[in-house]
Amino acid sequence: MMIKKVGGCSIMVVVVVAAALLLVEVSTFAEAVTCNPVELSPCLGSITSSSPPSSTCCQKVKEQRPCLCGYLKNPSLGQYVNSPAARRVASACGLPYPTC
Repeated sequence: MMIKKVGGCSIMVVVVVAAALLLVEVSTFAEAVTCNPVELSPCLGSITSSSPPSSTCCQKVKEQRPCLCGYLKNPSLGQYVNSPAARRVASACGLPYPTC
């Protein structure tokens, strides 16, 4: 068995990389989305009429994107999220419709 001596510089690089990975994980967790369908209220006009979505609507759809599959599975929300108007809003905002 061969034992190789590791220099202090190598250990420091490993520590810095590990710390960076932990920071990325913490920031990703801190930026977790709170699923709240009320956040999509700026899109109501675009869903109920043929008006184009506002920039606020598109921003909210992008923020709530991780929640859309949950909304689709919810019996009281699914009919709205799965409507042709909602698909049109997603398309106009440049987002692919979720495949759940």
